[in-house]
Amino acid sequence: MPIYAYKCGACGHQQDVLQKMSDAPLTVCPHCGAEQFQKQLTAAGFQLKGSGWYATDFKGGGGTSAPATAAASTAAAGAAAASSASESSAAAAPSGGTPCGGSCACH
Repeated sequence: MPIYAYKCGACGHQQDVLQKMSDAPLTVCPHCGAEQFQKQLTAAGFQLKGSGWYATDFKGGGGTSAPATAAASTAAAGAAAASSASESSAAAAPSGGTPCGGSCACH
């Protein structure tokens, strides 16, 4: 059975009531007797437990899956290697241009 939150519009009294979904809503305030006792909209409270899809697929909260993270780190490592290779070839080249004059297959 669900728990419903009620609030009186006349006196402001609040109360949580355990009742069946098929029961009629309460209208009379138990505190002041006014006919302004109404259900309030509340957020549902629940917790996912166990080893189901939530625990295996979404519980980490990282936002990306492991294969996507591995691909991104591989791409970053490749870019870093290319950057260091271009830096080392630029350091080996004389200030006037390429070491071989640009007529070889390496440039």
